[in-house]
Amino acid sequence: METTPGVWWAGEAVRSGQTERMAVETRSPSHLTELIRGARCVLFDFDGPICRLFAGLSARQVARDQERWLAGQGMRETLHEWEWAKGDPHAVLIRLASQQGNSELVRELERRLTEQELLAVPGAGPTQHADALIRAWSAMGVRLAITTNNSPSAVRSYLRHWSLDGCFEPHVYGRDPEALDRLKPDPYQLKRALDAVGAAPAETLMIGDAPTDLAAARAAGVAFLGYARNERKDLLLREAGAGQVVGSMEQILTVLRGLR
Repeated sequence: METTPGVWWAGEAVRSGQTERMAVETRSPSHLTELIRGARCVLFDFDGPICRLFAGLSARQVARDQERWLAGQGMRETLHEWEWAKGDPHAVLIRLASQQGNSELVRELERRLTEQELLAVPGAGPTQHADALIRAWSAMGVRLAITTNNSPSAVRSYLRHWSLDGCFEPHVYGRDPEALDRLKPDPYQLKRALDAVGAAPAETLMIGDAPTDLAAARAAGVAFLGYARNERKDLLLREAGAGQVVGSMEQILTVLRGLR
């Protein structure tokens, strides 16, 4: 099996019917410890690090629904075929907003996406060990916030369902229908979170699973820790320049417990 340079694949864990390879970076284990030790504030992306929002309803299905709806509006050609092939509903929204601004068409697409995200919450699959990690950091007094391109109403619905709202509220910074041009990789949500919790970038860590998260973290001046549930995501993060990537939240939790 081919692997990413500098990484060995430690094993496989079956998680909610999915196989998740655990990536462990061997060249600088102390760097992970220092990232975690220095964090007084942690910003979580939502879909990926905390849960798989579309575990029961695939993101590709949502993107196909968007494609059919936009085709009915005579707007399918707004995106290229390679963009549709990505199956990323947020990418569709960002692309349309960049072309149409805050038009009624864009607002309706955003409303439809929010509805899909809310419908997906009951079937969302928690990321293994994320719950314990969040509670451990919260118990230690580390300030936590969520910075995401998802709807904040969907995020809050999920947090309430799993009794995690007390660890984050009121610091949930998600997609704003009035600022769709400020989605990640724009650092807008991260800067809002930093201002609200009163944290300096130098004492803040962001955990994300996409190159857009990394770009937003860099733009906001905060440290970044990548989470990759499979080798494809690991490769995307490393190609984007992520210096530290874990394949399981358990790796972070183990380090955190060792620092107590």
